[in-house]
Amino acid sequence: MTTLLQQIANGLVLGATIGLIALGYTMVYGIIQLINFAHGEVFMVGAFGGLAVYRWVLPESVRGDWYISLPAMLVGGVVVAVVIAVLMERFAYRPLRNAPRLAPLITALGVSVALQEAIRLWFPNADAAQPFPRVFIDAQVRLGDVSIPASGLLLIVVSVILAVLLQTYISRSRMGRAMRATSQDRDTARLMGVNPDRVIVLTFVLGATLAGIAGVLYGSFITNVDNSIGFQNGIFAFTAAVLGGIGSLRGAVIGAFIIGLIKSLGGQYMPGGTQYDYVWIFVVLILVLVFRPQGLFGEAERVRA
Repeated sequence: MTTLLQQIANGLVLGATIGLIALGYTMVYGIIQLINFAHGEVFMVGAFGGLAVYRWVLPESVRGDWYISLPAMLVGGVVVAVVIAVLMERFAYRPLRNAPRLAPLITALGVSVALQEAIRLWFPNADAAQPFPRVFIDAQVRLGDVSIPASGLLLIVVSVILAVLLQTYISRSRMGRAMRATSQDRDTARLMGVNPDRVIVLTFVLGATLAGIAGVLYGSFITNVDNSIGFQNGIFAFTAAVLGGIGSLRGAVIGAFIIGLIKSLGGQYMPGGTQYDYVWIFVVLILVLVFRPQGLFGEAERVRA
């Protein structure tokens, strides 16, 4: 039983990371129907942005004070992630907004590779594992027989809080209503006084903010990063968004925790162990999509006349 509970705890930590990334995927798709495969790399550059602040900005005298170093790294990671996302939207995606869907999809893949190579060239030895400081409290939190690193527990708590805040913002704020209107019908929203370009940029900013926070907290949890972490976690996040129902914020978060649990429990209990944990994730995804193509919480696509 202790092993089961420990694996569930591990799965929740992974699911929290995936959830913060998946929210960006599902928001962008919901607004402009673009599968932004480069969003995983936004998560990756956020992690390296936080690491750069720690190495080159923070004085050594305050690096050991987590209440100073962690907020500074989060700000650095978010700023880098947001700048990259805004530039990506402006120069890579906006010119292709009215192009066939295949064009922005291929562009997203190209941007993903370009960001990986840019970090490899800019950050020394980024293609190898870089030590990432565990800036948060270096302790184990025990819940009965289950032990969770304090940094992992922080990741879960922050993920849930940010998901709730984002859902509240989208549901109740004026800009949130504008985002929902743009998602439903961009041209009609423009006639009602909504600026679609501003809404789309804000969508990228919000998604990048969450990805940047996730990158720094994830790096602090696993204590090393490289320029490939965005691809792996991006695949998980995209799968979570599809599983939960792409376009649904609640579905993205729940799908992320499901995937985290499947990977953790499948690697422990299913045949093949950790060598086949990816297989069980996609087996579950295929089964869900066979019986519910729109995902667990997605709406069936309406046929337009």
